Amino acid sequence: MENAQVQVKSFEEEGKLITSLRAEINKVIIGQEYMVDRIIMGLLTGGHILLEGIPGLAKSLTANTVAETIGIGFKRIQFTPDLLPADILGTEIYNQKTGEFVIKKGPIFTNILLADEINRAPAKVQSALLEAMQENQVTIGDVTYRLDKPFLVIATQNPIEQQGTYPLPEAQQDRFMLKLKIEYPKREEEKQIIERFSKDRVNEPPLRKILSHDTIMQLRNLIDEVYVHENIKNYVLDIIFMTREKNIYIACGASPRASISLIKASKCKAFMEGRNFVIPDDVKSVVYDVLRHRILLSYEAEAEDITSEDLITQILEKVNLP
Repeated sequence: MENAQVQVKSFEEEGKLITSLRAEINKVIIGQEYMVDRIIMGLLTGGHILLEGIPGLAKSLTANTVAETIGIGFKRIQFTPDLLPADILGTEIYNQKTGEFVIKKGPIFTNILLADEINRAPAKVQSALLEAMQENQVTIGDVTYRLDKPFLVIATQNPIEQQGTYPLPEAQQDRFMLKLKIEYPKREEEKQIIERFSKDRVNEPPLRKILSHDTIMQLRNLIDEVYVHENIKNYVLDIIFMTREKNIYIACGASPRASISLIKASKCKAFMEGRNFVIPDDVKSVVYDVLRHRILLSYEAEAEDITSEDLITQILEKVNLP
């Protein structure tokens, strides 16, 4: 019993770090708690994040702000149609003085990489990034380099202005643990945004660094210890397998990667709430973010304007709670 009490106390104490992290981020970001929490979740689980929303909703600013509050590397790539894989991964450069090739590493060699407007780059560039995300390594010439941990990709894409873009195929979207749909801020929040960002912010003090590299890795180990009851595991499997059942609106259901992501996200949600065990509400709170990009809609669904969110809602209504 004493060990259990110590463990719970540890979870509660470490959870205070997340509260401090949120407070520091809120010095810059107004509202958007959902996006902030999910980015933190990606950082603590090693799961990459895909942000979808119209321009001007603070997607890039939020990613940059999170990086500022953490003592790890951060780089940003603006994806464009003329981008090459070498611009991301790096390349070999011939040194005329030594007569040898030297490696110039690309911006992917960092801890947090912001891939801005990923759907602006051609498929070859997208594939190079997604392969590195999956394998956590990059090959330049004949040499393979492991990427540092933690390594998190936060990709943004614009759902409008699709002319001249290269939308991510569903199979490649599956590499992202979460896909977030970012909405407009509330009226009162936007009023605060106007008041804060219409002033000169040059003299504002820099953000404090709340988490370090070692702290993040310690938190990841702690999240691994979050308890998941067999009933919760079966609940997750019931949801996933129902996406694979015959349904005129679903062309292809969620992969096993979805099951893993749903468990990992649920464990992190429990940790961020100060608990060392997962409850059904943890699963329900993250299931839309885990599954919305993993359910391939049929022509019938598109014709009847049925979204993946609609189907997830129907599945949750059918699956029995543990």
